[in-house]
Amino acid sequence: MINVFLLLGSNLGDRQTYLSKAIDHIERDIAPVILKSSVYKTQSWGRSDQPDYLNQVIMLSTDKPAQKILADILAIEKALGRERLEKWGSRTIDIDILFYGDDIICEADLTVPHPHLHKRGFTLEPLAEIAPRLHHPVLNKTVTDLKNDLADTLNIKKL
Repeated sequence: MINVFLLLGSNLGDRQTYLSKAIDHIERDIAPVILKSSVYKTQSWGRSDQPDYLNQVIMLSTDKPAQKILADILAIEKALGRERLEKWGSRTIDIDILFYGDDIICEADLTVPHPHLHKRGFTLEPLAEIAPRLHHPVLNKTVTDLKNDLADTLNIKKL
């Protein structure tokens, strides 16, 4: 079994409900959730003119291949009303694969570890809550080290 860390985010509609529904779908379609962080309210990253996000990190343990998880995640996002109209646009739900075990994946449609996770407080804060000693296989640092080195100054509030 492989530990998979996912980041959930929502900044449209009933954000908390979208996070909960995403977790329900993930548990039904991919694997049971083993750990989940608190929910964090964060400013929009990449585009400051959008509503604040609710973000949460969850950990699964599964034997599904990363590409299958990606396909399942995209189907869940679509089922929950996600529309991909613009890069970093507002969304009902966004689900990113942060880590797939210790694997390093560089494919056209999937890069793992997530290529931006070390730059984003809204990712590192909830990730550090549930996996502070998790090792980044490319950057050779723990999540805590990455969080401590973070230059991101966006406001992040634990709910």
